[in-house]
Amino acid sequence: MVSIEPIELHGHMFTAVTVRLPKTTLLTVSNENGYIMCGALDVGLLNSKLADRKIIAGRAVGVRTIDELLKAPLESVTYEAEKLGIIKGTIGEEALLKMI
Repeated sequence: MVSIEPIELHGHMFTAVTVRLPKTTLLTVSNENGYIMCGALDVGLLNSKLADRKIIAGRAVGVRTIDELLKAPLESVTYEAEKLGIIKGTIGEEALLKMI
């Protein structure tokens, strides 16, 4: 099952996507500039093989819901996210607000 829903954070709109798969769930919250995602995100790949795309993204591990993703500290972030002040340990919601 896939669910897509709008989320408002401090007056700014984001899109939350939940994809339920066998034995796992993929979670992401995004806007037009970047996104945060569950542990399935490969930040190393984004920073190396896809570096030319300048993707702004962060990864949180151990989350099972969108709410947990928003409240979790990011375990890793892309180089482009770091340029916006999003560093390892930044809370998901705070990271999204820096992507505005």
